[in-house]
Amino acid sequence: MGLITTGAIVLDCADPDELARFYIELLDAERCPDATVNRTDIETSGGLRMGFRRDLNATPASWPRPEDSLQTHLDFLADADDVDELERRVVSLGGLPIEASGRGGPSEARLYADPAGHTFTIRASLRHGPKVD
Repeated sequence: MGLITTGAIVLDCADPDELARFYIELLDAERCPDATVNRTDIETSGGLRMGFRRDLNATPASWPRPEDSLQTHLDFLADADDVDELERRVVSLGGLPIEASGRGGPSEARLYADPAGHTFTIRASLRHGPKVD
């Protein structure tokens, strides 16, 4: 058994509780009991743990401008039949669509920004090609 027992994706943001609420609703997650004034964690029933750390100087990512690299973003896998419903949920929770492939089918992917500007993708498949400009 390894020394590390679990991990979390941590996003910096101005208001950890507000951003946690967005992801709790989007992912049907629950707030972890160990929240502090500067960090809130959530966990999904599938074991995905996300943390939201207060950074009063946090700024939204500038991607997808061509001169910037994506660096880090989140991918969430969903059934192809649920992608439209998830888009409506994202928007109703305060997320913003950034890019939609418009292709439909099993490789459909749609890019969004959460209320703090972090990018994430909802995909009907995790199979995707390399980044292209």
